[in-house]
Amino acid sequence: MKKQKSSVVLTALIVALGGFLMGFDASVISGVIKFIEPEFNLSKIELGWAVASLSLAATAGMIFAGPLSDRFGRTIVLKASALLYAFSAFLAALAPSFIVLVMARMLAGLGVGASLILAPMYIAEISPSDKRGKLVSFNQLNIVVGISVAFFTNYLIVHLSKSNASWVESLRLKEYIWRWMLGIEFLPATIYFFLLLFIPQSPRWLVMKGRYDEALNIMKKFDDDNAEKVISEIKDNVSKESAPKQKTPVKDLFLPAMKLVLTIGIVIAVLQQITGINSVFFYAPMIFEQSGIGTDAAFIQAILVGLTNVVFTIVAMVLIDRLGRKPLLIIGISFITISMFLLAYGFNSAKYELTDASSSKLPSEINKVQLAPVMNKIYKSDTEFKNVVKKAMGEEVEKKYESEFISASITMNPTLILIGILGFVAAFAVSLGPVMWVLFSELFPNAIRGTAISFVGFINSAISFLVQLVFPWELATLGSSGTFLLYGLFALIGLGFIWKLLPETKGRSLEELEAILVKKKS
Repeated sequence: MKKQKSSVVLTALIVALGGFLMGFDASVISGVIKFIEPEFNLSKIELGWAVASLSLAATAGMIFAGPLSDRFGRTIVLKASALLYAFSAFLAALAPSFIVLVMARMLAGLGVGASLILAPMYIAEISPSDKRGKLVSFNQLNIVVGISVAFFTNYLIVHLSKSNASWVESLRLKEYIWRWMLGIEFLPATIYFFLLLFIPQSPRWLVMKGRYDEALNIMKKFDDDNAEKVISEIKDNVSKESAPKQKTPVKDLFLPAMKLVLTIGIVIAVLQQITGINSVFFYAPMIFEQSGIGTDAAFIQAILVGLTNVVFTIVAMVLIDRLGRKPLLIIGISFITISMFLLAYGFNSAKYELTDASSSKLPSEINKVQLAPVMNKIYKSDTEFKNVVKKAMGEEVEKKYESEFISASITMNPTLILIGILGFVAAFAVSLGPVMWVLFSELFPNAIRGTAISFVGFINSAISFLVQLVFPWELATLGSSGTFLLYGLFALIGLGFIWKLLPETKGRSLEELEAILVKKKS
């Protein structure tokens, strides 16, 4: 029995490495953008596209992963996703142009979409019922660990690039910083592929294909005591699913009786992304550099973002069934609002002035004579300061040395920015992050649940893509203070909506919730 328990845990851990790669791939770009913007001379929207293209492709990956896994098997598609991760890392590291880099990111996005759907699906299909929740949570935990590791490896590569060691010079780390950041994923992706060669096919998929003996033998490895009962139940479920049944048309989502529940679903799907979580995860070093702490410190603080996310994701797993969904959302979104207003205040209080003393700290490659129109003048916003520097030095120089110009000129309290960002990540990790998907599984009536979750999930992905795409443009146009103030206002509006209209779902049956939500009409 103990051997079977360790077998299912080990298998779940291996498959959940897909979540690790997903988290890594999503956040590694946060360290890359500083270097590709000047190298490829990108506009702010192009820079956003380099980040957001992964999410766009991931949406397509999620759409096709399920049907492909039903046809070819869960493990086959998981192996394909591992190969996509590996090949995309290799291609991105060697990308000769912005277009090739985006293509590599989109290939990785297909792997992300497949992993997001199939890793938890496979784990659920092999797990004993009493261990299923814990084992499936391995995947979510691995995602946040992957995010943290990406922040750490980004910092490590930046730090090592400054070494004069011969092996650093032979690897040309200083010249190819961002290429090493992206290429390093090739190693864990390759390991993941080879580990998947030892993972058996899903018993449920084998039953779907009529291969009952194989399914039983595999299930015995994971749960010998209940294997025959489980396979029998799967047979019954597969028979019911394969029986002709009426599909739920999408138009049923918009019936008057669905107005309240659909509104709640859409608002929460939008709120999870429009409060800026992926701006932080995908642009963390850029945000910290705006506080003037410099590149190295910005990458170190990004590591703290990842660690905070891991710790408070675990806290959420402990609290979600104890406190309930609505209290967690109210507490979490309240702190999200406070954190965003703190960030807006911190950046709004900043002053920018280049003096003879501070400009001496700028890199020697910068022509100080060209800075004469900027010197000894106080600027009250980051956008105003960046624009005058751009006018004096040219756009290419301003892009390349933006962090150095800000560090040399800014007067503010960077601790406020660190507290605001970490507070936001912690609040999100215990509320909107995990609670949204739990609510989606509980709010919608049985007959339309699958269609409804797909619909609001698509909206969530679309907003995520847009937030990532426009964030660099927002910083350049609205400034850091204006951008975070906007996120805070969205959070405040969402908090009022949830307080007034969201019912508590904890401890209520799906039928009871359906009676409360669906029968209400305007």
